[in-house]
Amino acid sequence: MGKFDGKVVLVTGAAGGIGKEFVKKVVDEGASVSLVDVNIEALKNVEKELGLSEERVLSVAADVSKEEDVKNYVEKTVDKFGKIDGFFNNAGVEGKYAPVEQYPTEVFDFVLNVNVRGVFLGLKYVIPVMKRQGKGTVVNTASVAGLMGAPGMIAYNTSKHAVIGMTRVVAAEVAEHGIRINALAPGVINTRMMRQIEENTSPGAAKEVEKAYAESVPMKRYGNPDEVANVALFLLSDDSSYVTSSIYTVHGGLLQQ
Repeated sequence: MGKFDGKVVLVTGAAGGIGKEFVKKVVDEGASVSLVDVNIEALKNVEKELGLSEERVLSVAADVSKEEDVKNYVEKTVDKFGKIDGFFNNAGVEGKYAPVEQYPTEVFDFVLNVNVRGVFLGLKYVIPVMKRQGKGTVVNTASVAGLMGAPGMIAYNTSKHAVIGMTRVVAAEVAEHGIRINALAPGVINTRMMRQIEENTSPGAAKEVEKAYAESVPMKRYGNPDEVANVALFLLSDDSSYVTSSIYTVHGGLLQQ
C-alpha cells in the first residue's frame, strides 16, 4: 500500500522540474492528482510521460495570479474528486537580475503577482475545502532566498520572504481545524529556473555562474528536483502529522556559512 492511497493531491507548477518530480512520486504512492500550470500542453505531456490514467488525473490550465483561474482549478478538482487532501502550492517565477535602481517595475509586479498573490489565492480557496473536510495538508514552495538577501534579485527574494510569512500566519489560523501548513526552502536546484537565473546573472557566462553557485554550497553541488520532492512528499504525508508552521530547507548546507 502507498502512503497516499485514496488521497487527492493538488499541485500547481506541476509541469516544472520540482512539480513534475513530485507528481511522479505522489502518484507512485497511490494518490490521484489535480495538475495546474499555465500551459495545458505541458501538463498533457506530464500525463503522457508519467502514464497517468484518466480516472486518477485532472489537468487545468491556470494563471495562478488570477482569482477566477484559481477558483476554477479548485472547483474542478472538487467536482472530479470530491476533496483535496494535499496541496503543493508550488508555482513560481524568478524574474530579472538587476540592482534595485535598475529593476523594472513591471517585472517586480509580475514576480509578486505569481509568487505572492498566487500562493495567497491558492490558500484562500483551498483552505475552505479542507476546513469542511476537517483535515488537510499544504506545502508552499518558498526558497532560501526567503531566508537571506541575494543582491540583484529583489523581486524574487521579497516574494519568497512573503511566502514564509504567509505559511506561518495561515498555519496558526487553521491548526485547530486539523490542517497543517509548511514551506519548502530549496537552494540551488537543477531546474529550468536555475538555468534562467544563471543566464540572468551573467549573460553569456552561465556555466561560470553555475560553477560559482555550486562551489558556494558546502556539499559542492546543486540539488536535484527529486531531493526537493522527497521532502514535499514527507510534509504532505501522515509521516509529518505533528509538523506545521515549519520551514524545511533543502540546500546542501548553504545557509550554515
